[in-house]
Amino acid sequence: MTDQPTSPYQQPEPTSGVPGPEPTYGQPPSVEPYAAPGVLPTGEVGKIRSTGTCILLTIVTLGIYHFIWYYKTSAEMRRHSGNGLGGGVALLLAIFVGIVMPFLSSNEVGHLYTQRGQKAPVSAATGLWFLLLGWFFFVGIFVWFVKTNGALNDYWRSLGAS
Repeated sequence: MTDQPTSPYQQPEPTSGVPGPEPTYGQPPSVEPYAAPGVLPTGEVGKIRSTGTCILLTIVTLGIYHFIWYYKTSAEMRRHSGNGLGGGVALLLAIFVGIVMPFLSSNEVGHLYTQRGQKAPVSAATGLWFLLLGWFFFVGIFVWFVKTNGALNDYWRSLGAS
């Protein structure tokens, strides 16, 4: 028999009297799948916002809260991941070219998931709900917001936000 390990994760016992690192028998590497080292977001965790409260605030403020939501969530995602629009740019785009924000916001939320090697629950295509069915009693706007805000809240919860 040889002294070679039988598993790619198994290390041989040290043969000299010099202590070495503890062997990790049969344990897979601790790197997340599909994630390159140093790519995982490490910034502060964002705030969970109740979807119903956000919708109510948007209605009560005649749509002004929606701009605040874009600003705050974009700023939090940028601080967390180091990528994205950031609050100021998101607010300017929401004011002057508002139709692009549902696509960009959903895409940024989805990108948070893909950075961690997970399947994105929302993407830029989720913004089509807003665009195609937004005119029909605001059904598309509600569907888009529930999907995007829900995915963002789930992401923050997975990182320990309460």
